[in-house]
Amino acid sequence: MTDTSHASARRRLPVITGILVLISLAILISLGTWQVERLYWKEGLLADIAARQAAAPVPLADIEAIAAAGGDIEYRKVTAAGRFINNKERHFFATWRGQTGFYVYTPLELADGRILFVNRGFVPYENKEPEMRMQGQLTGQQTVTGLARAKLAGKPSRLVPDNDVAKNIFYWKDLDVMAGSVGLDKARVLPFFVDADSTPNPAGLPIGGVTQVDLPNDHLQYALTWYGLAAVLVVVVAISWFRRPGKAPRQ
Repeated sequence: MTDTSHASARRRLPVITGILVLISLAILISLGTWQVERLYWKEGLLADIAARQAAAPVPLADIEAIAAAGGDIEYRKVTAAGRFINNKERHFFATWRGQTGFYVYTPLELADGRILFVNRGFVPYENKEPEMRMQGQLTGQQTVTGLARAKLAGKPSRLVPDNDVAKNIFYWKDLDVMAGSVGLDKARVLPFFVDADSTPNPAGLPIGGVTQVDLPNDHLQYALTWYGLAAVLVVVVAISWFRRPGKAPRQ
């Protein structure tokens, strides 16, 4: 390669380096800005959920109308009346305040014959079977107040175990299987759940009010990380520029 070619390559190198730096800087700033946007969205979502939980309960028909229109029913406070079908309860494996056990999902038969699955709350592992908590097996007409929860479209993750229907142990809330496993007509089952509130049950079981809003909000941390990397890149490039060969120091 001739001296001219070497000189031309040396001239092109800073240009190429500069372009790569600008592209990298644009990507880092864009990622930081995206996380800021996600932060505002998450804060709005959490505020909306808090407002729904603090609102007065609405009739079940209102939740049905929202669900039928494709709206978001999550965490909306609702009230429903009916009769618990205690011999068809389903058990969802759960941990509550450090204790292992189950959430008890019991079908509530409404006046018109339709079925609403109600998460009545938590029972310790040793109280899984109904005969271990007979006082809490409510009979007759009951009124339930709680939070509406949407039906899951599928298993949340591959890491979640398959439901053990034979042992009545569910690891994810498959409403169709819950209903079908106890012989309920799926056409009569409402397409959502209700988590009962903390109104005490006889003998204290199940323990209601177990709804957990698990929405981590780490977007500010992520935004600061991306913006920080962008700032580091600028500093590194500036230092490299001032120390580059051939740049005469100021006198």
